Amino acid sequence: MTYPTLKLIKGREDAVIRRHPWIFSGAVAGGLKEIAVGSPVWVADNSGKVLATGLFEGGSIAVKLLAFEKLILDKAFFLSRFTQAWELRKLLGLTDNKDTNAFRLVHSEGDQLPGLIVDIYGQTAVMQCHSPGIYRMREMLADALVASSNGSVKAVYDKSRELLPLDYDHHDGYLIGSHEEQELFEQGLKFEVDWIEGQKTGFFLDQRDARFHLRAMSAGRMVLNTFSYTGGFSVSALAGGAAEVVSVDSSRKAIAGCEKNVLLNGFAYRHEAVCTDAKKYLEAMPSGRFDIIVLDPPAFAKHHSQRHKGLLGYKFINQAAIKKIASGGLLYTFSCSQAVDRQVFQSIVMAAAIEAGRPVSILHHFSQPADHPVSIYHPEGAYLKGLLVRVL
Repeated sequence: MTYPTLKLIKGREDAVIRRHPWIFSGAVAGGLKEIAVGSPVWVADNSGKVLATGLFEGGSIAVKLLAFEKLILDKAFFLSRFTQAWELRKLLGLTDNKDTNAFRLVHSEGDQLPGLIVDIYGQTAVMQCHSPGIYRMREMLADALVASSNGSVKAVYDKSRELLPLDYDHHDGYLIGSHEEQELFEQGLKFEVDWIEGQKTGFFLDQRDARFHLRAMSAGRMVLNTFSYTGGFSVSALAGGAAEVVSVDSSRKAIAGCEKNVLLNGFAYRHEAVCTDAKKYLEAMPSGRFDIIVLDPPAFAKHHSQRHKGLLGYKFINQAAIKKIASGGLLYTFSCSQAVDRQVFQSIVMAAAIEAGRPVSILHHFSQPADHPVSIYHPEGAYLKGLLVRVL
């Protein structure tokens, strides 16, 4: 078996040698129009020496590299990659863990599988294909995934529809197995996860560490969880002994899921759910009511073209929270926008604090947990950033 070979312009092979997993179209000497989007390709330097193997994207990112050598992307290759991913999660204590049975198994470039996300919920793996090439291989990937799991994965659900171009006639569904009700746990707390209709793969697994931190800080405090979705932070605060938690989200479906998860853990009597716009709630709420506020909004800036508007959104909610939180209060504030780096986000929170006119100090920095690894050659993978600040 052979793949088409794309030659790089002389001098442009340096990024490949440095193991960056993306090849931009401007670095390719030619031949882009002759290759079908999603096809496996070999990438060579200008002399013709093959340096890497990847999948052709067809856009400004021409190729996403899966290996820095010449090879074939067959089931054996993916079985090897999945086995490596399982080994890391075993090292992290996430496999065979009675208290936590939901975690990320494959985090795209961080696990040397650009374009692929796999989250584990009990015995079900939820797969998202972020690139045409990965999507075309989805059935082979599902087989390799189950084979690598030593029997722990019984079903694979493909949830790629919202990520694919409009001309893809794709319907989400099970590639292997079928739907079964499962009890899902995170650090001993119960959650009902809807990977079929819910956001992303059904739950925001990347906030596990932050939720655990909040749990340890919540005893006796009044907690506001904005953009609450299905209540991960809310349940964690209640488990930590919060006096009361108010969850705010504009989605009725999310609020219903939040109330269900609170009830699953027996905390309903200390919880209030409010279905409204979080920005409006922050603006209208009385000062001093909450000792802890969580700001975990969706990505306000999904692309660099939206960056300025997104920064204004982050500034608004942080200013409102800093202005209204009780003296000595703790603010957990986050951004999952890749277009907003860690330093810029901290600067925006500082600008919000200046306008609110209160003393603010940083107590802790947050990022995604270790089952969302970041390749040292691809720092763009560090998308989640957060701060814990104290307001006097």
